[in-house]
Amino acid sequence: MKKILVANRGEIALRIMRTIRKMGIRSVAVFSEADRNSPHVLFADEAVCLGAAPSSQSYLNGDKIITFCKKLKVDGIHPGYGFLSENADFCQKVQDAGIVFIGPDPAAMRIMGSKLAAKDCVKKYNIPMVPGIDTAIEDITLAKRRAAEIGYPILIKASAGGGGKGMRIVEKESDFEEQMQRAVSEARSSFGDGAVFIEKYVGSPRHIEIQVLADKQGNVVHLFERECSIQRRHQKVVEEAPSSILTPELRASMGAAAVMVAKSCNYTSTGTVEFLMDEKQNFYFLEMNTRLQVEHPVTEMITGLDLVEEQIKIARGEPLGFTQDDLSINGHALELRVYAEDPLNDFLPSIGTLTKYIKPTGDGIRVDDGYEEGMTIPIYYDPMIAKLVTHGNNRTEAIQKMKQAIKEYTIEGVSTTLPFGSFVFEEEAFVTGNFDTHFVKNFYTPEKIKATQQSNAAIAAMVALKYWMEQQAITQPVENKSTSWKRRLA
Repeated sequence: MKKILVANRGEIALRIMRTIRKMGIRSVAVFSEADRNSPHVLFADEAVCLGAAPSSQSYLNGDKIITFCKKLKVDGIHPGYGFLSENADFCQKVQDAGIVFIGPDPAAMRIMGSKLAAKDCVKKYNIPMVPGIDTAIEDITLAKRRAAEIGYPILIKASAGGGGKGMRIVEKESDFEEQMQRAVSEARSSFGDGAVFIEKYVGSPRHIEIQVLADKQGNVVHLFERECSIQRRHQKVVEEAPSSILTPELRASMGAAAVMVAKSCNYTSTGTVEFLMDEKQNFYFLEMNTRLQVEHPVTEMITGLDLVEEQIKIARGEPLGFTQDDLSINGHALELRVYAEDPLNDFLPSIGTLTKYIKPTGDGIRVDDGYEEGMTIPIYYDPMIAKLVTHGNNRTEAIQKMKQAIKEYTIEGVSTTLPFGSFVFEEEAFVTGNFDTHFVKNFYTPEKIKATQQSNAAIAAMVALKYWMEQQAITQPVENKSTSWKRRLA
């Protein structure tokens, strides 16, 4: 493999290209008109414009991407995450064009791309699943009866869903039909598929996922877990590895289950098996993400592996260079997703120009970003600016490094999730590990950040006043107590 096209943008495109260059492979960037001068474009060995800023006219134009690959004699396509990364039809077209898709094959992608198909695929392996209906709801009366058997509250979920879309909590039977209609409508508009199913709603859940690697020779290993329970709008914002609550025995059980999920669909490449854990530490299979995850850096930090490099090696047909017994956890890692969002205004996007942008540096600090000072956050794409990652010998050290890194990370011109990150890493519930996916609802309010900002401003004012007074004392003229010239000459 001599040339790889990265079918993505921003921080993930740049991160992938760094590994491609490290491996001695040439890279090709694609970009929209809005991203013409982005760092990932300037970093690549070659770059081609896909079209106008909207994703539908650029990054989602799979046929155009394949055409450029043929023209530039590209050997492989790395899709990153988002956009076309989990599009089985695109994956098939890539393979049909004689190009290597750096990821799983279309069959595995189709199975795991549907929550219902995934459940059906893995259930013969006796992997625990949340009680519910494992087929699309067709008979409302039957669904209501099953919901009553499971016990309210229940969760209606879109089969093709993600990011909280097509998901509704139903507290009582009288709300069932209305909430189901809303879930179906949202699922259809978001994913083009209105299929929904129901599950028992777990009241105090933890979101824990297992990273897996699988080669084409049938070898599958897991790279331990990531805790992803700190979320807003059902989307992750803070991740860590390992989880603070897993015992070695539970880690081994969840890892073995994740490996079986991968084997159930003959999976290859990197993948992530997601589990829900209740307050009694029972875990249940949720879904499998058939791509590189946003939060993959925390796994890299605790294992010392480059997951993109492993993906490329697997795509080239190479077997894994290690076994499960060779893998171990080294220290603790945290990741904060730095979004151009306003945590004081319900995390709404904050579009603007980065008038000042200074990244933190130091031992155990990693910043994966795709922006530079003076660039504008476009309205067309996900508002992520960067991923701020820290690694320490233990969880306490990683948290301390993260708090210091947030203080040193200077971003002006847009609102960001940095203040929210400061709140999270100071909050006792997080520090003690006593939290779940309701962390934001249970502990966070904008007023807490405002109070911290006011306190910091007051402290800064006091420090400035003290410094001014000290300088005044230094420059104050000293009283002259010497005798007069006349007396001295007398």
